[in-house]
Amino acid sequence: MRVMKGASNYLRNQTLKNLLKAIVCILLIMVIAIFLYFRLLTASVGYFEEAVALLALAPLVGFFVYLRKYHVYLAGWEGEKRVIKLLKTSLNDDFYLINGLRFGDGQGDVDHVILGSSGVFALETKNWSGRISCDGDNWERDGKRHASGSTPSEQSKRNARRVKHAIEASGDAPFHGWVEPVVVFTNDHARLQLINTTVPVLKIKQLPSYIIAHKNHNNSRPYSREEIERIADAVLKQSK
Repeated sequence: MRVMKGASNYLRNQTLKNLLKAIVCILLIMVIAIFLYFRLLTASVGYFEEAVALLALAPLVGFFVYLRKYHVYLAGWEGEKRVIKLLKTSLNDDFYLINGLRFGDGQGDVDHVILGSSGVFALETKNWSGRISCDGDNWERDGKRHASGSTPSEQSKRNARRVKHAIEASGDAPFHGWVEPVVVFTNDHARLQLINTTVPVLKIKQLPSYIIAHKNHNNSRPYSREEIERIADAVLKQSK
């Protein structure tokens, strides 16, 4: 597989940023605890010491908030790295991969775009575990309903439209007018219950065979390598 753009640094940066914030919160708690300990040894507890103890609540809350964000971003980062590694080892150089596309429209990254003779694919990756159910565009994770408008299938369809618009905006790419949205779950502990899905929903191990076997019904003929490269260039020119 030919990688035309590496993964975005966004998830990596957010992971490290929130880890650093969590560490800073722990250090602040330790400093306050040490200060109060020595105050208790040398003086009676008064209003000042009580106020300082209350101040420790802020970094304590911050620690748990930043730690949770760290785990969320870390899971996303690891999921994207797993997809890239699998595709690079499973697909040959007839396929092209573009990672971490950002178009400057404020809608976040498109995780992965795959281009091949059978079409163009926009991948939305989720490193979720547990019981996950999908009925149409309605999603639940461990019994909790996902907010409408930002479900995995809706995100994948929105990203497919963004990629399609980027290709068409170039004006000279030999595009047949369709980008296939795909949702990919990278966590081996995800238990999927799928009913009437509006987009293909796959486990990560299913992805390479799906891409290889896929036949885009909207394509009148397969893309040539030259056409794939021109489409990829068109996407990259529109990205930030």
